[in-house]
Amino acid sequence: MLDAQTIVQRFLDTKMHVHPDVVRYLAEKDDPGLIDRIISGLPGDTVVVSVRHIPGVTPDRDGSRFLSDSPCEVIRGVAGSSGSISSIQDYTQYFRDRYNRLGALVRNRCDPIPIEGLHKSGRYRQENCSILGIVMDVRTTTNGHRMAELEDTTGNISVLFNKERPGFDEAETLVPDEVIGVRGTLSGDGRIFFADQIFRPDVPINHAPYHSKDPGKAILISDTHVGSDTFQEEAWKRFSDWLDDSDASYLLIAGDLVDGIGVYPGQEHELTIRNIYEQYDVFADMMRDRPSQLQIVISPGNHDVVRNAEPQPVIPPEFSEKFPKNCILVENPAIVNLQGVRIQMYHGRSIDDMISMIPGASYEKSAPMMIGMLQRRHLAPSYGKRTPIAAGREDNLIIDPLPEVLHTGHIHIMGITEYRGTLCVNSGTWQSQTSFQKQMNIHPTPGLAVSLDLQSLVPEVLDFN
Repeated sequence: MLDAQTIVQRFLDTKMHVHPDVVRYLAEKDDPGLIDRIISGLPGDTVVVSVRHIPGVTPDRDGSRFLSDSPCEVIRGVAGSSGSISSIQDYTQYFRDRYNRLGALVRNRCDPIPIEGLHKSGRYRQENCSILGIVMDVRTTTNGHRMAELEDTTGNISVLFNKERPGFDEAETLVPDEVIGVRGTLSGDGRIFFADQIFRPDVPINHAPYHSKDPGKAILISDTHVGSDTFQEEAWKRFSDWLDDSDASYLLIAGDLVDGIGVYPGQEHELTIRNIYEQYDVFADMMRDRPSQLQIVISPGNHDVVRNAEPQPVIPPEFSEKFPKNCILVENPAIVNLQGVRIQMYHGRSIDDMISMIPGASYEKSAPMMIGMLQRRHLAPSYGKRTPIAAGREDNLIIDPLPEVLHTGHIHIMGITEYRGTLCVNSGTWQSQTSFQKQMNIHPTPGLAVSLDLQSLVPEVLDFN
């Protein structure tokens, strides 16, 4: 795969600079010949190569969005982009990439100094200042305050959020490994930083979502769980009949296509199809019966036959070979561009972790977790919890660019909210309550789909029960 350094150097060799958006685009396309075609077509006075110089691609009004000749384009999460882990150094590079990219968003808001700089001048024991780092650990003290260990590339320090001072409410939602900025003052002995305010990468307040210029509807679903004895076959049939007669242009499925084999102890007793190949064959039939003009975008989940570690690769050919030609296979996560509208697809396994760490969070309300992802600009901020993460040289779980829609699944409960111009949709499931969910007192909302108008970005919940 083309790396950023190679791409930049190719253009520097021709005495030209290249915009970061172009570098990301070329890295995802992984086509060395495309670089040659761009260079050969450049005007002689070009100094910086921008999106508008890419053949067949034009930027939208802000210059950062790719509007290609195809109304449906994968801009993140194309097959083969997840990569593999080759050495322990990848883990170091993974967190450095996270710190640098998310830190750049925080720096715009709080102008931090290096942590080691706190101790080089006595002024910060009296004056307010800001620091930036990764949360290495966070806990509640015996007195009810919050204490976080913050680390940057120069050092680390304990940060205290007093329950009686500003910033404490946000401090209660801190999770390990997220990148934050903190404003406050240093203690007299230099051992603790007393915080008054937290800065997260977050979505800009003035974020304005893009609206498609042309009519179009996208249907958002997830968690079909084909092969399970609780698969809602009748609801699916009603949905399929509706879909065949609708004016929908796109169907997006955010993971857990099948129930899988051996995902949890005793699963074999809850399956109607006990062969993994047959599960995917039935799913393929369900897709093949849909209109050929419908573009179907499919990403995997933790029940699918790919590695558990995120980012997850596409469904392998031996399981997807019977899928119809109008199916587009993407990784988990992925960003697809539908008529200029960016939709971030993510199965949502990290919601389990966020529920366990954030006070008051629950499966019944998915909105706070999706908003939490946007505030942290990361789909799975905490490493080493229930969500396995393949730490490559780049953190592919960072939310960048900002989408118009964040589409998740996994928890089997429909949830819709809006946060600073980004629509958040957890699309429910096509599986009724399982024995495990009964034990956990989780009540799923099966048989629902979300229809999204790409011109207005207004969602409509469709009930097929």
